[in-house]
Amino acid sequence: MSEGDRHEASTRTFLACAAEVARLLDLEAAADVPDDRPARHLAGAARRPLLERATLPEEFFDPLMAAAVYDPDPSFCRWFVEPALYAFGRLRVMTALLGYLRTGTPAEIAGARRAWYCAHLPLRADRSPAYAPSGSRDPALDEVDDVVDQWRKSSSTQHDHSASASHDQA
Repeated sequence: MSEGDRHEASTRTFLACAAEVARLLDLEAAADVPDDRPARHLAGAARRPLLERATLPEEFFDPLMAAAVYDPDPSFCRWFVEPALYAFGRLRVMTALLGYLRTGTPAEIAGARRAWYCAHLPLRADRSPAYAPSGSRDPALDEVDDVVDQWRKSSSTQHDHSASASHDQA
C-alpha cells in the first residue's frame, strides 16, 4: 500500500469516526456540506454540543476515542479528547489511549500518541457543565499516576522493539 493509499484510507476512517459522533449528536445534516474536508466540518459541528453537555451517554466513549485517534491533525484531535475528559474522566481516556498504544496498528499508535498529549489538558469548571455546581468533580475520575507509568513503560518497550526491528532490517 502506497503512502497516498494509506493517507486516503486514514482520511476515510477519520470521516467514519467523525460521522458516528455527529450521528450520536443528531447532527447528520452537518454531513451534507459541499466541503473538501467533510470530516473536519463534522468535527467542528460536534465540538460545541459535546462540550455543552454535563454528561455523555456511554455510547459516546468509543466513537470519541476512535475519532481522537484517527484525527490526522494533532491540533484538532483535542476536539474529541476534551469532551471525553470532562464526561468520562482522564483515567478512562488515558486507559483507552494506552490500549491503542499497546495493541493498535501503526496508524492507531501514532494517533494515540497525538491524543495522549491532549489528554493532559487542564480541566476547568468554567469550561464544562460536567462539574457540579460547586465547581467540583469526583477526583477518582482523574487519578492517572498508574496509567502514566504504564504508558511510559509501554512506550519505552515499543521504542526498544522498533529500534531492534530497524537494526535487524539494516
